[in-house]
Amino acid sequence: MGKLQKNGFQGEAYQPQEEVFFNDGREIALLHYVYSHPELENMRGHPQKILDAIDEYGRTKKYLMNIGEYKSKTVLDLIREVKPQTMVEIGAYVGYSAIAFASAVKDAGGRRYYSLEHNPEFGAVTTMLVDLAGLSDIVKVVIGSSSDTLRRLAKNREIDHIDLLFLDHQKPLYTPDLMLCEELGLVGPGSVYAADNVVKPGNPPYLEYVRSTVAQKKKRFAALGHDGLKGNPNLVYKSEFVEGWEPSGVPDALEITTCVES
Repeated sequence: MGKLQKNGFQGEAYQPQEEVFFNDGREIALLHYVYSHPELENMRGHPQKILDAIDEYGRTKKYLMNIGEYKSKTVLDLIREVKPQTMVEIGAYVGYSAIAFASAVKDAGGRRYYSLEHNPEFGAVTTMLVDLAGLSDIVKVVIGSSSDTLRRLAKNREIDHIDLLFLDHQKPLYTPDLMLCEELGLVGPGSVYAADNVVKPGNPPYLEYVRSTVAQKKKRFAALGHDGLKGNPNLVYKSEFVEGWEPSGVPDALEITTCVES
């Protein structure tokens, strides 16, 4: 994998993050904001214009827990490099990442972008904004728990290999969901993972897992002695920490991990 760009924070930041910063009605308010935008007709079918409108809401109205344009650049560079046929994100929220990344996947010749979301309301917002961006032909929004959805997609053979996996959901689920993907055979040599928010709020268990050697993973699992997820400790990972910023201007980072062999 080539050298990844470190993004510099420039321009106008989102509103500050409040104590309660999601699932308080702002997601539906965003939908109304976009669909009542004076430039709506010019925005239809243009992903970047939809992203601009979402950013506009985050800057002038209320904070939104999107990846934002700064950290997105790292993943967009990755998409152009990997050229994934199938990309999966876990954690859609309002569709910002789905719109940004699916548009890039499509431009790179990819065929499918799966956006997994636990919250039905967030999934509905994502679906409507993805449609407005003209990306319904490549994006499939799937509602349900991440583990159940991954198992179902694998069982139905809807997905047999994930080329690029974007993790941006509940932080304690990053590691078990990656292990589940390993166990289901959805990831393997050539798969790349981009994990958001590894500084804010941080995710030490995930970083420890993807940075561990095969021997360390096997030793740790043997010490646990449980009957739960086993993953595939034989997968060899190369991991890189890429600095960036939240859209509010707060420092954060992505962990970019490549499965190099098994």
